[in-house]
Amino acid sequence: MVDVYDPFDPGFQADPYPAYRRLRDEDPVHRHDDPPFWALSRFEDIWAATRDAGAFSSAQGLTFYPDEIGTLGLAPTIVMLDPPRHTVLRRLVSHGFTPRRIAALEDMLRGFVRENIARMERRAADGEVPDLHRDFSSPLPTFALAHLLGVPEADRARFDPWVRALTTLQDDGFDLKSLKDDAVAAVAEMFEYFTGVIGARRADPSDDLISALTAAEVDGERLTDWDVLGFCFVMVAGGNDTTGNLISHGVALLDTDHAQRERLASDVSLIPNALLEFLRLEGSVQALGRTTTRPVAIGGTEIPEGQKVMMLFGSANRDEREFGPSAGELDITREIPRHLGFSSGVHFCIGSHLAKLQARVALEELLRAHPHVGVDLENAQRIASPFTRGWISLPATGIG
Repeated sequence: MVDVYDPFDPGFQADPYPAYRRLRDEDPVHRHDDPPFWALSRFEDIWAATRDAGAFSSAQGLTFYPDEIGTLGLAPTIVMLDPPRHTVLRRLVSHGFTPRRIAALEDMLRGFVRENIARMERRAADGEVPDLHRDFSSPLPTFALAHLLGVPEADRARFDPWVRALTTLQDDGFDLKSLKDDAVAAVAEMFEYFTGVIGARRADPSDDLISALTAAEVDGERLTDWDVLGFCFVMVAGGNDTTGNLISHGVALLDTDHAQRERLASDVSLIPNALLEFLRLEGSVQALGRTTTRPVAIGGTEIPEGQKVMMLFGSANRDEREFGPSAGELDITREIPRHLGFSSGVHFCIGSHLAKLQARVALEELLRAHPHVGVDLENAQRIASPFTRGWISLPATGIG
């Protein structure tokens, strides 16, 4: 299958789905030689693996690179820890990062979305082509995270480059060959900034997320400064471009079926389910890695202990064995009892409620203002990444 599945091949990255289907049908437990790793492509196999942290460990990193966090000289964050330590940290983080805190953001997010729509309209009126991703989808999670983390308005100009740097690292999978000095410097600058914020919030709490995390306590245990800093890192690296790409992919998918777009615009109560369908068809995270802690047998193939295993979420979410013969088609009313758009098991995305809130508000407002909004795929530019799927630029149509 070497000629079919090459995660570095630009053709595969542009459209991985034919290769995924062949992997599912012909080689569902695939051995990749350079770099060495295994790849799972069927839904049931990946669902089981994500729910077996004992056999599939996160402690060696989430890509097929040997030590992506260690290369930056950082300690492991919550996403790279296994139970029981992961369980303790997740409980502590959950005490500060509550659904109620996220829900309270809705009115502010809605106002920001409306401002971005007005900005796109002004550009269209001036004869420019608005960029759906740069002008609309991508700024929203950056704004939400800055507010949650208590970044004051005066520091927002510094926050944006940090987010872009972490997004680059996330897309590249922390491969040192592709890192740029300015990206690493931006990460170091952000860490220095938030180390100061954490200290200030411990001394004088505010109403932001960092204050809530510094005060969180479960069974007498509290988060260390690194725990809080690591969570900030995870939120920015893992929750920024993924959310922006969910919104952009949703608009792009709807532009392939105008009847479903019209139905969604006329009944926004369908948006929450449509978001799951968008994630299923075009997941922002296409693949994440685990490392086997013992030999594991899957479908008659044994993966030895100590092997990197890539879980191809983008393939699993289109598996006909789980979603039927229409698995590759858009259906905003599809019943989706389970999916892997936010992973599953102990590492189910802790920010899923924040991502869904932002995407729901964005699509409600955009479809209300411009029910015929679409995209110009011929002039769009995609991220080039073995791990994530999304956009650098996505010109909008139907604005104005």
